[in-house]
Amino acid sequence: MILVLNGPNLNLLGRREPDVYGRATLADLEAACVETGRDLGVDVVCRQSNHEGQLIDWLHGAADEGATGIVLNPGGYTHTSVALRDAIAGIDTPVVEVHLSNVHAREGFRRRSLTAGVCVGSVAGLGVAGYGLALRYLLQEL
Repeated sequence: MILVLNGPNLNLLGRREPDVYGRATLADLEAACVETGRDLGVDVVCRQSNHEGQLIDWLHGAADEGATGIVLNPGGYTHTSVALRDAIAGIDTPVVEVHLSNVHAREGFRRRSLTAGVCVGSVAGLGVAGYGLALRYLLQEL
């Protein structure tokens, strides 16, 4: 099983800054992840929270739930959360960081990721397709 975790404000996809994040909703994104998983022969479980502690609890519990990999869009916590970074570093389950927008082409503060350095890889700027690439990587490369 692969766990897909989405952080703060991703529940507003499709409505929040569609010129930056696209018109796909969170439900659309989750359906695409589940379908990709089905095509690859793996269950995909999707979750979203606006709460840092909830994301940390999900990361800590991923292996006990049977997750062999995690796709994580930390949202704004990417740039601010040492606690989320430490949670990723503290688990053995590989994590791929994903961002819908190209964070490197945006505001300066978005170019710094506290979490990327403890992830096995990062995908940014490819919209919903980035999640599919992360899922494929976790299944085929690891």
